[in-house]
Amino acid sequence: MAKHVSKKRKIKEENNRFLEHWEVDYTEQLSSAAASYAVTLQLAKAKKPYSDGDLVKKCAIEMARAFGDENMVKNFETVSLSHPTVAQRIEDMSNQVCEKLLYNVKKCRNFSLSLAEITDQTDTSQLLIFIRTVEEDFSVKEELLSLVSLHDTTKGTDIFEALQKSVSEYGGFEKCTCIATDGGRAVIGSEFGLSDLLKKSGVTCPMIHCVIRQESLCGKWVKQAEAVKVVVKVTSLICGGNKSLLNSKFHSFLEEMQSVYGDLPLDSEIHWLSAGKVLIKFFALRKEIPVFLKEQVKTDTTEFEERFLSPQFLAELAFLTDTTTHLNELNLKLQSKNNTISDLFGCVNGFRRKLKLFKVGLEKGDLIHFPSCKELEKEMENFEGVNFLEFSSNVDAMVKEFDNRFTELELLKNTLMLFNNPLGSVLENQSSNVF
Repeated sequence: MAKHVSKKRKIKEENNRFLEHWEVDYTEQLSSAAASYAVTLQLAKAKKPYSDGDLVKKCAIEMARAFGDENMVKNFETVSLSHPTVAQRIEDMSNQVCEKLLYNVKKCRNFSLSLAEITDQTDTSQLLIFIRTVEEDFSVKEELLSLVSLHDTTKGTDIFEALQKSVSEYGGFEKCTCIATDGGRAVIGSEFGLSDLLKKSGVTCPMIHCVIRQESLCGKWVKQAEAVKVVVKVTSLICGGNKSLLNSKFHSFLEEMQSVYGDLPLDSEIHWLSAGKVLIKFFALRKEIPVFLKEQVKTDTTEFEERFLSPQFLAELAFLTDTTTHLNELNLKLQSKNNTISDLFGCVNGFRRKLKLFKVGLEKGDLIHFPSCKELEKEMENFEGVNFLEFSSNVDAMVKEFDNRFTELELLKNTLMLFNNPLGSVLENQSSNVF
């Protein structure tokens, strides 16, 4: 009996020891695998080659040795970061992301799509398809649904086939409520454009063009203005090319003059988002720039110097400075995170009303919304022939541009009003599909 009890106790002790060792080994294996995945993720984010995994492992081991931690050295040695392992880890993570995205799309109530076409470093067109899902509890998630290479052509049929194939892998267009595009010819073509092809295939959800792009096109006349061309030429003359010495002299000159700004930003093409900043600085330095051109620039700058003496040029510069500032403020609002189409509609609609207010103000001689113009008006009291009223036609042209380019949002106006203010909307104006 005693022998039996002793043998039973011994078996139990051996079993416990086995379980303890197994648990330790299993925990170490889990930690090692987790570390391998974590490093692989960082390599992928940094766009590093798979072979760098071995280098990272060697560095980690050497650091642990430098700190005298032999246990950590042993732990690092168990982490597998070979080229094949890193490749497999990335494939595993990619599959996991796809499975999670598929799950989110299947369980969501509705989703919308956004398309963007870019060109990579090898001059290959890439179609990016983004998806925004809305859950039953109205929580919103945004993800990159697919990245499709368009090797041969980028016609409407190519984009349609790529979009249809990608979306079909996630259940099709049944839950799709809206598609946003860049508004290119391949999208809006009358016969073989993406919009027409989607309708023929039975996809009836609304299609809207990129609101930010449309807003930028509404202000395209700014780049064509004569004053902006002068700004580009003068800025390039001082800061562009191999003119580091001249730019340094300009910087020192502004310091001596105790100017508000210490330099001009170089932007030879006046990209949209930086146009306002360039013009603000240029207008603020309107007195210093002609003096510097005359004293420091060796080439003939008489034409530019005379421009700064022209009341008409300064008035146009002031008006463009204020206008681009307003447009940039709208642009930044449109780019805010987590914007819905309702938010975008509100921003655009609000700015359209602002433009009408600006026009009325100019016609009345009220420059409260044009601080640069107001500042210049005080300085130019002795000048004649400058009337800011003439710029009201530019504002009127912008109003028409906004009206023409955002007709798609107007078609959704009643639905958006119902979303924003259900009690204040007119039910008779709503589509029967809403109810």
